Amino acid sequence: MGAAAAASFQDAIRTLNTLQTNASYLEQVKRERGDPRAQLEAMRGFLERSGLQVEDLDRLNIIHVTGTKGKGSACAFTERILRGYGLRTGFYSSPHLVQVRERIRINGQPLSKELFSKYFWLVYRRLWDTKDEAQTNMPAYFRFLTIMAFHVFLQEKVDLAVVEVGIGGAFDCTNIIRTPVVCGVSSLGIDHTSILGDTVEKIAWQKGGIFKPGVPAFTVPQPEQPLEVLRDRARECGCPLYLCPELDAFETGTRVLELGLAGSHQRSNAALALQLSRTWLQRRGYEAGTDVLQDVLPGAELSAQRSVPLAPTFCPSDAMIQGLRDTEWPGRTQVLPHGPVTWYIDGAHTTSSIQACVRWFRQAALNEDKPQDGSEVRVLLFNATGDRDTAALLKLLLPCHFDYAVFCPNFTEVSVAANADQQNFNVTLENALTRCVENQKTWTRLMEEKGGPWLPAPLEVGGLLQPDPLRGALLLVPPAERPLNSTSLVFPCISHALQWITQGRDPHLPLPASKVGAHPHPVATSGAVLLQEAATIRVLVTGSLHLVGGVLKLLDPTLSQ
Repeated sequence: MGAAAAASFQDAIRTLNTLQTNASYLEQVKRERGDPRAQLEAMRGFLERSGLQVEDLDRLNIIHVTGTKGKGSACAFTERILRGYGLRTGFYSSPHLVQVRERIRINGQPLSKELFSKYFWLVYRRLWDTKDEAQTNMPAYFRFLTIMAFHVFLQEKVDLAVVEVGIGGAFDCTNIIRTPVVCGVSSLGIDHTSILGDTVEKIAWQKGGIFKPGVPAFTVPQPEQPLEVLRDRARECGCPLYLCPELDAFETGTRVLELGLAGSHQRSNAALALQLSRTWLQRRGYEAGTDVLQDVLPGAELSAQRSVPLAPTFCPSDAMIQGLRDTEWPGRTQVLPHGPVTWYIDGAHTTSSIQACVRWFRQAALNEDKPQDGSEVRVLLFNATGDRDTAALLKLLLPCHFDYAVFCPNFTEVSVAANADQQNFNVTLENALTRCVENQKTWTRLMEEKGGPWLPAPLEVGGLLQPDPLRGALLLVPPAERPLNSTSLVFPCISHALQWITQGRDPHLPLPASKVGAHPHPVATSGAVLLQEAATIRVLVTGSLHLVGGVLKLLDPTLSQ
């Protein structure tokens, strides 16, 4: 990539960031809730100004997927399966972990910097040039990327596009899609309550908004009441809705389907992907290569969950089996062994997904009892953003018995100027640190209620920030007159948190050159000794996909290239 092209790409990222970030988009959606259909009308207007009509999207043969947790994984499984049939795939997802290019993929690969720059400026200039007195606005960050993805997929001539809903469904900007080939709903739960509603039934109503007349839709098993809402939404618009059988139903004889994504909760996502891919192949006239094991016609057999017919079970084709096995989706139930430090990385950020994360982590990391000789140290690295119930999330993590809990914002460095892909103009360092301190207070209270060691209340952000001579990092330090036997620490950025956790023992994350003096914080000092001497350090990173992205960027610099 030449210098001029690289500069153009960086300019594209900086300009994209001026269109606001997800936090601002959420606020915009909240303001428009009084007339949510206006959101879709505005999106159609932006699409037309960019040079496309909604009818053009019909050519993309779209698979449209929503849900609270698992929708990205279900999309990843689906895309990988269909790519195995020799099809040219497009995949639009959010958020990105390291680089924004990850959101728009061709054949499983993030859009190249050259193509990203080409399509960004094509769309941006068309929208900018069509502004007038009546159209003075530009689409916000997510809306712009959605429009750009449609341009990419059409011009790059994909055979199909897997499109993950951003937030909700009914009034999400991806829902300008008129005629997808098939729709999917992954597991439902509570998230984005200020936009979607504060009950799972209200959220189900929003998710069911992607259903279209005559377009088959599939859902994983859901609690009875939200499933009824999905059923009613499907009936209202004439959408045939089916309930996915468990993955066990596809495993005949001694055959067990291997999944590229770890965790038992991925089995329902894989089952959904099998139905979506097979239905897409059938509706588009391709030979799926599957034999039906048990065919259930609409209305012939109702599931135990209230009048939603079960989808047929079938013998997965070789391409499906291989696709499930080869699926990769970074930042979700991902294990990175780095010498004595093993990273367990999962972007769970709802109560149900944290529950699944804990089950996975305990199975993957804690099969054996913790050694009593201190040879294993367990560390939680956590952050949560938005309107999420942090106390509920942290309480679910207590059974993992962490020796230390570390909190930090989603900034990779204290200065975010160099992190254009992860820049968020709507969150200041001070605000982010305030949230981290609140999270630490919550952890302190939960540990006290659990009967753990006495933990002092941490300082507010206005308190003392002391430099760490050992690491060059900054710590939020409790007042000197308080006991300092806390087992939780707050750092101002991901880089400094990782430096303390690893103590130079992760070969992918070397210590800074400066290493002199004693740490002024006793907890950090005593913890550093334990971390230096431990035979094994197990680190769970969770609570935010943005945190996960920052960690992966530092642990695997190739992701930024």
